[in-house]
Amino acid sequence: MEIDKQQFEKAIEHLKQELSSLRIGRASTALVDNITIESYGSRMPISHVASINVTDVRTLTIQPWDKSNMAAIEKAIQTSNIGLNPVNDGVAIRLNIPPMTEERRKEMVKVVGQLEEQARVSVRNVREEIIKEVKKQEDDNLMTKDDVDDFKATLQEVIDSFNEKIKEVAAAKEKEILTV
Repeated sequence: MEIDKQQFEKAIEHLKQELSSLRIGRASTALVDNITIESYGSRMPISHVASINVTDVRTLTIQPWDKSNMAAIEKAIQTSNIGLNPVNDGVAIRLNIPPMTEERRKEMVKVVGQLEEQARVSVRNVREEIIKEVKKQEDDNLMTKDDVDDFKATLQEVIDSFNEKIKEVAAAKEKEILTV
């Protein structure tokens, strides 16, 4: 039986995506990637109705292609959990990112830890599903006890490598957050 690493890769990609949306005192278009607005009768990401630019290290500029979406974008940002207040100048919406305090940095590191643990749980859940499948094959006499033991050892090596990748990704983000 072959180990499908795709599920494990998805856990790491999800972790990277979640980490990229954390506000760390620098402007990044990823801050608003997950924010959707009601436009033209459906919900869509801000990036589908406006251009998003990093003006400088602390400023993000959102310029809607249709000015009628300005209020919806502004409201969506205010109600999102990114903790920023949009400034609407009639042409574009600006998000000024304040520098992070030491207390806020420590809070962000805790959030990184929580996201890291969620990724580890995802990997464990995938491992459990694979082990159930292997047990089923053993019960159906498609695999011998030795094959199952060898497979479990190989699976554990794969799990360990993915847990190490998760740890590296989280450590890099923690370092980025704590860098003043």
